[in-house]
Amino acid sequence: MKLYNSVVPNPHVDRMFMAEKGIELPLEKVDIRGGENRQSEYLTKVNSRGQAPALELDSGEHICEITAICEYLDEKFSGGALIGTTAEERGETRMWVRRVDLSICEPLASGFRSAEGLKMFQDRIRCIPHAADDFKAIAQDNLQWLDGQLADKQFICGDRFSLADILLYCFLAFGAAVGQALNEDNANVKAWFDRVASRESASA
Repeated sequence: MKLYNSVVPNPHVDRMFMAEKGIELPLEKVDIRGGENRQSEYLTKVNSRGQAPALELDSGEHICEITAICEYLDEKFSGGALIGTTAEERGETRMWVRRVDLSICEPLASGFRSAEGLKMFQDRIRCIPHAADDFKAIAQDNLQWLDGQLADKQFICGDRFSLADILLYCFLAFGAAVGQALNEDNANVKAWFDRVASRESASA
């Protein structure tokens, strides 16, 4: 197996997940800035959506989408319990992954693509420049909501570190690098972010 890797936050999620589980796979760099992921070879052989990451299996087939890759790796390799060891834990993790992805990660990324990243993305996907500030505000509003949810919690799923933490951390770290700094008034989110950042896997 190998992971098609790039500089965007999505592959960071899978790399951090792999590091937490002790999984080592070859990485093949995809030149996102140069548009390699939009060339016909990548589109026809790897991911027809033109996105990274993608996990190439030993069979030559590919699994795409960050959470699907994590789910596959969690089932394929032992070690850790990043999605959960019981039906209840897995349900809780998937609930929070969904909430984090739709309410924070997606508007954060859309805000970037429609503003700072517009030059790179405008000829690749539909961008909405006049909505950039609103996308960013939606992410911040939902982070404020999450701040209340994190009171008395070490991680998003309580004392259990999970895929939900990895997903949110990677996108907030990216946001901080592209003009969407973490609002330190959200003290619970800030403390959570620092806890996750201190993990060895965060630098994967």
